[in-house]
Amino acid sequence: MLRVEDLSVAYGGLAALRDVSLEVRAGEFIAVVGPNGAGKTTLFKAISGTVPARAGRILLEGQDLLAGPAAERAHLGIAHVPEGRRVFASLSVLENLEMGAWPAAGRAVFAQSLERIYALFPILAERRAQYAGTLSGGQQQMLAIGRALASRPRLLMLDEPSMGLSPVMADTIFDAIRELHRTDGMTILLVEQRVAEALDACDRGYVLETGRIVLDGPVGELSADRLRQAYLGV
Repeated sequence: MLRVEDLSVAYGGLAALRDVSLEVRAGEFIAVVGPNGAGKTTLFKAISGTVPARAGRILLEGQDLLAGPAAERAHLGIAHVPEGRRVFASLSVLENLEMGAWPAAGRAVFAQSLERIYALFPILAERRAQYAGTLSGGQQQMLAIGRALASRPRLLMLDEPSMGLSPVMADTIFDAIRELHRTDGMTILLVEQRVAEALDACDRGYVLETGRIVLDGPVGELSADRLRQAYLGV
């Protein structure tokens, strides 16, 4: 479904990603892990089009995303839940979800999507008229995921969904992500600092370090020793 080939991104002349390649097949759950500053968030921003690529290709089902405007990517089926949630604080929960359904695929089946979102996160149904800015951090994360689902994505990208959440709330969010993959067959690309949880849930993983992929493979091949070496250099 998604293929990233030799992707490089730079900020002010400093390389953030260098020759990064990865693949996500339809229906897969892929985790990207690595230490702070490794380039994980930059990778997601490059895929969704919020930062420009210096070199390489990003292909969605064979279509080169870099050949067209970034605004088209949501309409092609990519939904990006950014680090820090970034809900529309002055809009209600329902209005946030309606904003997520702007792509044509989302508008066509919004009622059906809304039913699924509320089943996944019942608190959003209870607080559909509440301003998003008044929700707790965990509820805002649920809303951010729900807003992405409202677009009816083919690829759901989640950047640090557990950031700033209590362990109990983080577990709740991870349970929902697992259900989306297991029950709905959602194709998921996840960036996460909670390495154990991320790798436990996914099919395959990639480890980023200083802007490069240093490990990749099925979960069983990403042993604790190799991860420790990638993270700590020991």
